[in-house]
Formats: sequence, C-alpha cells, structure tokens
Amino acid sequence: MIANTGMEVIFSAIIAAFAAQFLKLIFYYSHNKKINFKILTETGGMPSSHSAFVIALSTSVAAINGYRSVEFAIALGYALVVMYDAAGLRRSAGKMAAVLNKIVDEVYSEKYPRHTSERLIELLGHTPIEVIMGGLLGAVLALGYHLLLIS
Repeated sequence: MIANTGMEVIFSAIIAAFAAQFLKLIFYYSHNKKINFKILTETGGMPSSHSAFVIALSTSVAAINGYRSVEFAIALGYALVVMYDAAGLRRSAGKMAAVLNKIVDEVYSEKYPRHTSERLIELLGHTPIEVIMGGLLGAVLALGYHLLLIS
C-alpha cells in the first residue's frame, strides 16, 4: 500500500504535473483549434506544472504528517521558492529572450536576409495567475488522491 508513504507524495506530485501539462494541451487546442503535442514538453503557460508539482508535494506531506510538521515546512518552503522563481526570474528571462529574438531578427533581416539564427525560448516563466492556478490544481489533486488512497 502506498497510502501515507513517500510514494504517495511522489505520485501525487507527478500526477499533478502531468495533469497541468495535459490541461495546457486542451487550452492550446481550444484557443488555436489545432493540436500541438510539443506543448506537453514546454515550460510556461496555463496552468503552471511546476506549481502544481510542488504544491501537490507539499499538500501530500501535510495530509500525511500534518500542517505543523517540519517536513511540511520544508516542502512548503521549497514550493514557495519554485513558484516565486516561475513567476519572477524565469518570466523575466522569457521576456528578455523575446527582446533578444526581436533584435536578432531586425539586425539579420536587414544585413543578412538568408541568415537563420537559433531563436531563444521565450515561454519560460508564468504569470502570477498561472502560478496560482497550478498551485490550486496541485492542492486539489493531492487531497483527492490522498482521500482516494485512505478510503
């Protein structure tokens, strides 16, 4: 049985991350009316799979060891750092990549029209709402998974 073990924590986090990535595929399809399986391996977008993963992990630890446990405090601290990074640093890096891509396009299109440069990945981080929704998804799935296992 995996209920109330570290395996429950790991599985709930993985389930939440996969669910978030699958939702990105659905949202992409509903917005663009075409399927893009590449979205399953990309970072960024709604909801944040990083946030879903770390909050599911934290929620599972809380469900097993309690909200006052040292393990939960560590897991929550880790989650907050990851979520802050997703909405802050990685989002800023994505914006910088977009600016650099635009500069490279403009410079090379004028002087070297046939030159194809390698583009930087622009969708790296998340908006705060993407992070929040990922966290909510992770918490709900972790609690649901825990309740399913102990029933």
